[in-house]
Amino acid sequence: MTGVRAEIAAATRQLAQAGVDSPRVDAELLAAHVLRTTRSGLLLAGDFDDEQLKRFQDLVADRSARIPLQHLTGVAAFRHLDLAVGPGVFVPRPETEMLAQWAIDLVSTMDSPLVVDLCAGSGAIGLAIAGECPAATVLAVERSEMAAAWARRNIDAYGRVTLTVGDATDPAMLSNVDGQVDVVVCNPPYVPDDFAPPPEVADHDPAMALWGGGADGLDTVRKLVPRMRALLRPGGWVGIEHADVQGKSVPAVLAAAGGWSAIADNPDLTGRPRFTTARRV
Repeated sequence: MTGVRAEIAAATRQLAQAGVDSPRVDAELLAAHVLRTTRSGLLLAGDFDDEQLKRFQDLVADRSARIPLQHLTGVAAFRHLDLAVGPGVFVPRPETEMLAQWAIDLVSTMDSPLVVDLCAGSGAIGLAIAGECPAATVLAVERSEMAAAWARRNIDAYGRVTLTVGDATDPAMLSNVDGQVDVVVCNPPYVPDDFAPPPEVADHDPAMALWGGGADGLDTVRKLVPRMRALLRPGGWVGIEHADVQGKSVPAVLAAAGGWSAIADNPDLTGRPRFTTARRV
């Protein structure tokens, strides 16, 4: 038997040496995963047995190799959700919760709203809206079959989202609800072609979910904007996540396209530009 606290301390040092951004948190979360408890539950933990110790040390070695924490635990927390994630799907980030919060605040003021989540990935944004806004009907679109498989798994767990697999830029996609949608949310691929993400992202998140095309990373956004406008009713709203260096360029894409009012950029909790919102004229 080996003490959990001593192993967490050793793992923290190992992860820090490997360049992991949050070594102590990750070590604790891996220990909690092995012990089937929570981080706070570790306060009551005593020792690893031999099998648990080996599993913990193997997971720490994998994390040191920069395999994403969420791939090792199989779970990504997003608002009130514990989403199943793994190879083939983009791991939802905490900063995306700000876009979800904006949409939830807006949707909760509407009667029987229709919401569309484009580039849905694991289903995080759409499922958060559906779970916190019971009156809403939520449709989601995801192009990747691998990502869609994870989204289906999460929809099976939480329900109330209808998923379609296909290209969100296709004019025929969800054309049966054109002009009827109240809110469109989208976390599209937006990484510029020449940007080098950290290993957890570059080596494990699917390329389809990352690189948006072009030197500014916004080619996909430009293709999506006409589809977003077609889906929305007059006065309907769109929210688009972007990189923190795109706080001016994404609003400029909407302004150049025309047909939008109230174009504004919004910060995340760190104050960095995070998502653009606009209203269909």
